[in-house]
Amino acid sequence: MAILETSRLTKQYQMGKVTVNALDGVDFIVEKGEFVAIMGPSGSGKSTLMYMLGGLDKPTDGEVTLAGKKLSLLSDHNTTIVRRRNVGFVFQFYNLLPTLTAEENIALPMLIDGKRPKDYRAKLDQLLELVALTDRRHHKPDQLSGGQQQRVAIARALITDPAIVLADEPTGNLDSRSGEEILKLLRRSCDEFQQTIVMVTHDAKAASYADRIVFLKDGKIVGELRLDADATRDTREILKRLAQLES
Repeated sequence: MAILETSRLTKQYQMGKVTVNALDGVDFIVEKGEFVAIMGPSGSGKSTLMYMLGGLDKPTDGEVTLAGKKLSLLSDHNTTIVRRRNVGFVFQFYNLLPTLTAEENIALPMLIDGKRPKDYRAKLDQLLELVALTDRRHHKPDQLSGGQQQRVAIARALITDPAIVLADEPTGNLDSRSGEEILKLLRRSCDEFQQTIVMVTHDAKAASYADRIVFLKDGKIVGELRLDADATRDTREILKRLAQLES
């Protein structure tokens, strides 16, 4: 079942008298429980596509269908509601509120949606255990390492049981060990909880944790690579494909 689908997705920007096609007719489908990585050279449209998929920006043309809802048919308010209830975001720089504890940051989407603590307490405890932060639940961000802060961000993305998690360079600000822990956590959320994930990354090692890699160049999908179930996949083919795009 498709959780996310785009049809002829196009995004144009004006730079003086020049029209830049950041996305150029992208057709893209993500199935439930799939882990998809998006890769491409700088300026290929990766981040623009991520913003479109999450309803954070509007396309110039084409359609995004998220959890069965066509975003072009929704008002800005209803798009916000659909995004809040169906999309979890994980960013490179965590985006945690410094005055809140780990558990308060995780619970924030539920509070914004008007949920009562008793409605999500069990889920919150489960996620703290999942990300191995039960003993850090009362710590604020400045009392946590970068890897721990990113684990808080992942738990926050999962608290609403979203249809899809969109991760934008989730390991880009971490050391290799912490980055690997985050990737294993994302992989586990797919394997054990059938969570759907789309991740933008420039890192072949990070992409190797996905089920499928989609390659972008000049705003177009120019290829894809399906990977086997082994999370220790060889990255040589991924690097080869990237080199071909950048040449």
